[in-house]
Amino acid sequence: MDLSLTVLGCATPYPSADNPCSGYLVSHGDTRVWMDAGAGTLGPLQRHTRLEDLDAIWISHLHADHSADLLTAYYALVFADVSRDPVPLYGPPGIADRLAGFLTNGPERSPIESAFAVTELHDGHEAEVGSMRLSTAAVEHGIPAFGVRIEAEGRSLTYSGDTAPCPSLTALASGTDVLLCEAESAVKTPDMVHHTPEDAGETASRAGAGRLVVTHVGRFLTSQEAVTRAAARYQGTVGYAAPGTTITVG
Repeated sequence: MDLSLTVLGCATPYPSADNPCSGYLVSHGDTRVWMDAGAGTLGPLQRHTRLEDLDAIWISHLHADHSADLLTAYYALVFADVSRDPVPLYGPPGIADRLAGFLTNGPERSPIESAFAVTELHDGHEAEVGSMRLSTAAVEHGIPAFGVRIEAEGRSLTYSGDTAPCPSLTALASGTDVLLCEAESAVKTPDMVHHTPEDAGETASRAGAGRLVVTHVGRFLTSQEAVTRAAARYQGTVGYAAPGTTITVG
């Protein structure tokens, strides 16, 4: 069985006509995890799996370009034609109340827990989801934010979420087969909360990653510029997380 990553979208900070915001489907055998649920990703998710068949949702942080489609998923799970138990939802502290704050329109709190079985993430969190193991580490994004390493049958995929370069991400990605790393920033600034493409290359190099895939490329960069700049700092294969593509890990 292959461990695979399907790119639902990777745009930032808002979707384009042909590219939703950050969202990915990670699959291994019959196990399926929706990793980040940015604006516009619920639609393409359904080309590959049904909400009924998801084993879990994992959210890196609560910026809208990584989590907004949880709102529409809630309506599908509670009020529409989707019939299943609440979906296990792993996300930053406060995620349930954050969703309820938006969705509640009257005196009674919206029943978030009817749609999602919420587990709050913390640094060092571990979870077994079907045939996958998910290991979470806190990263540096100015708000509670996490990266994740997903392992199955000796293969590993590490996702940075949104973060400045940091030792915790490098450690999480150590020896990983594929590092899916954001490359949002075109230039370095003193208050960095993202990677530049060069940073992504350096993180992959320090971690000894087998392959680097840049994602979440900012509006002031093209995907090819991001790949070229990352490759200048990393000797392995560098690719771009093009929407609609599926990457086999290992």
